Parts: sequence; structure tokens; C-alpha cells
Amino acid sequence: MKSRFSDPNYLRSDQYKNAANLTARAQLHARFSVNKLGWHRWLFEQLDLPETARLLEIGCGPAWLWAENAERIPGGWQITLSDFSSGMIEEAQAKLKMVPRVFTFDVIDAQSIPYPEATFDAVIANHMLYHVPDRVKAISEFWRVLKPGGQLYAATNGEGHLRELDELTARFTSASLWEGFSIAGTFTLENGAAQLTDQFSSVTMKRYADGLIVTEVEPLMAYALSGRGKEILTGDQIEAFARFIEQEISKTGAIHISKDAGLFVARK
Repeated sequence: MKSRFSDPNYLRSDQYKNAANLTARAQLHARFSVNKLGWHRWLFEQLDLPETARLLEIGCGPAWLWAENAERIPGGWQITLSDFSSGMIEEAQAKLKMVPRVFTFDVIDAQSIPYPEATFDAVIANHMLYHVPDRVKAISEFWRVLKPGGQLYAATNGEGHLRELDELTARFTSASLWEGFSIAGTFTLENGAAQLTDQFSSVTMKRYADGLIVTEVEPLMAYALSGRGKEILTGDQIEAFARFIEQEISKTGAIHISKDAGLFVARK
């Protein structure tokens, strides 16, 4: 099956037409992650930029990075938030409505960025490059719009990310809940550096140490149903899967799930 995670029509019309599916997955991480700093707080701390800088985020989603770090944003930063989904841009605008600063919003395809070369000091691509059909083109566009010495911050996951969740669902059904949703072979912590070094002179990687200890059924169910699970699990199967998860949790009091997320910092 073709990866749905790089099918722009599916992503725009279904998976990311609004923030509902993304929020279901984020809630699992927010409630049960071992690292209490939080991904977006950590990611913000990696932005090594001057007090005055121009930033472009590609694939901003509902603007969690900025909402969760509102009090830390330097006054001299000019921030453009973009997404290829107009629904996500609407979510981002609503999320930042009460943040006392001005953001610019734009609907942008990462493969064709409508800004002149050498416009930005930083480009942020947070867990989005594995969605892009032509990553070579997108990375070339990131490089083009960066100023000399500018930095790309490209976050992604490793291929073993949430592997216990895959194993758990495989024990319940032979029909994979994640078929077509794998990022393997796209843009991962294992192969991302090689893709970036074709354009960027310096690439480093930082990993974010974390894991999940899940003690409740419903958040894990919501996560599963945010993807292909809503097509595979119907009617009585949903209740059966919930009972299956409950039984797994009751064995030890929790389901332990490993995470492997990180960030590439690439300098032009």
C-alpha cells in the first residue's frame, strides 16, 4: 500500500483537514510521557537564534510550538507560520489569538515556497518532512529561502518509535492499524542526515529522551482510531479492542511504549 503519510490529497482532506486526529495523538504523549519537559518546550530550547531573527515554520499544524512557549519568544522575532492545510492554519490562528504578538500566517506547499531566496534566519520543519512527496525539492526550497548561515530545524522520529504499540495491535488483529502510515524509508532519524547533507554544509542530530507509560484505555484507543484504526475497527471490534487493551494494562498496571524522536540542525 502506498504510504498515506505522503499522499497530499488524503492528508489535506482527511488526516489534517483539522487538528482532531493530531490532537488525539498529542494527548497520549501529553498525559503519559516520561519526560515531563514536553516535546515543544524542548524543541524551542534548541532554537539557537539571535534576539532579532526572521523564522518560517513549515507544517505548523495548530501552532503548539508557539502556544506552549509564548512567554519565551523574543520580541525581535518575526514569525511566519505555514501549513499546506487551510484548516490547520485556521486552528493555528485560533490557538494564538490570545498570544500578545503578531504572527504571519500562510498556506504553503513545502515543495514550492513563495518567498525570495535568503529571506529567513531559520526554517522549522517539525515532524513533517516524511509527509512530503518530493523531499529533495522541499529541502532545496528550505535551503533557498534561508540566509547564508541560516539554520534548518527538521524534527522526525526513528523507525522504532512506538514499536510496542505496533506489536500490541498486531496481537489483536492481522489487519495492521498502521499500514500505509509507516515513515520507514521516508525521512527518519536513521536516514535524514544523508538527505540533508546533499544541500547543507553542516548537519547535526539531537535525540529527545522519552517514553510512554500508559495506564488508561481511552487515550490509547483515541490514538489508534486517529489513523487507519477508524477504518479497520468498527462496531463490536472497537469494544473488543478496548477490552484487549484493558487486559494488557491489568497485567502490570501499565503499557510501556518506547519513543525515538529527535531533531536535525542543518546550517546553510
